[in-house]
Amino acid sequence: MTSLLLQRTAPRIVEEDGSFRTKMLDIASGLDNVIALGRGDPDFHTPAHIVEAAKAALDDNQHHYTGPTGLPPLRQAICDNLKAEYGLDYNADEIIVTAGVQESIMLCMLGLVQEGDEVLITSPRFTTYDTAVHLCGGVPVPVPTFQKDDFALDVDEIEKRITDKTRMFVMVSPNNPTGAVTPPDVIRKIADLAIKHDILIIADEIYAKLIYPGHKHLSLATLPGMKERTITLNGFSKTYAMTGWRVGYMAAPADFVEKLTEPRHTLSINTCTVSQHAALAALTGPQDEMEATFRDYAARRDYLMEALSAAGLSYGAPGGAFYIYTNISSTGMKAKPFCENLLRETGVMVFPGDMFGEPDSDFIRISYLQPLPVIQEAMQRIQGFITANKKAIA
Repeated sequence: MTSLLLQRTAPRIVEEDGSFRTKMLDIASGLDNVIALGRGDPDFHTPAHIVEAAKAALDDNQHHYTGPTGLPPLRQAICDNLKAEYGLDYNADEIIVTAGVQESIMLCMLGLVQEGDEVLITSPRFTTYDTAVHLCGGVPVPVPTFQKDDFALDVDEIEKRITDKTRMFVMVSPNNPTGAVTPPDVIRKIADLAIKHDILIIADEIYAKLIYPGHKHLSLATLPGMKERTITLNGFSKTYAMTGWRVGYMAAPADFVEKLTEPRHTLSINTCTVSQHAALAALTGPQDEMEATFRDYAARRDYLMEALSAAGLSYGAPGGAFYIYTNISSTGMKAKPFCENLLRETGVMVFPGDMFGEPDSDFIRISYLQPLPVIQEAMQRIQGFITANKKAIA
């Protein structure tokens, strides 16, 4: 029997596919020696100088509200970093510091999406975008990417989905779950397309610091005519291993930021004050520890690509982030049963493409967020699992 509250839940609350994630976590809780290669949470700890800055803020009685848009020194440091790293030209009054990029996503949709608006989203995708669009009365429209292109965006695939109801396009590069980096020449074509069809762009660049050799990130808002129609999203979770601190930000024209200040205040008043002090230390302090983690990610990526190929599995070569989107169709299994059986039989946890907007998927997302020896052990288990199942099928 359903509860009265569930019966009266507003139709804007759409059930997403969280049940399989819960099922996997329940299975894992009953197993020993699980190797988790599913979540997008870095295995490195937050650098010590960032933690010390938070402790100092606590000792300095920084226990109270900040302004809704964030600490002024942090907003300025974000501007300085965006300019130095990506050539983006923002002022402090064009920044809102949020409780992770998750809150920035929701704030953008609240500010821009009206009933019936269509929002194009790079796919496979981080389905938080779908939820936020649904909550605001909009319609998510996936823009597919393909393994043959290493999952980089194709402008033709975007344009064929533009209608008179299209409000915006969400461009995530590097992408989750594929690690795809859309090349600069394609980014320029996307800018031309946005101007031609007068659509807005959310440029989610949370993984932009994690780019591998041979690939280049281009921030859309640096291109002519694009700053006024682009919201740039970024944050601290992935680059600085600060997932639990919950600090992200959005960068957009000042008048739009001013308009969103009160809605942002309504959502959570301000990002945790202590976390903001930590984020300031992240941007202004030494970067050498994070550069070392990027080198570790690159070594893990290189190993996994070789090991997956040796196991007879194909993939889109990731140009950034810390995921490898792997095609398991050669095993004769779909992604959900593959992931569930792999976990039960070997203790290795990976996530199916079904959790990233691809029902009945042939793909799994592997996060290389474990030390290399642990990843090597996981691959030995995966190889054994594939071999055993092929024998069983034969």
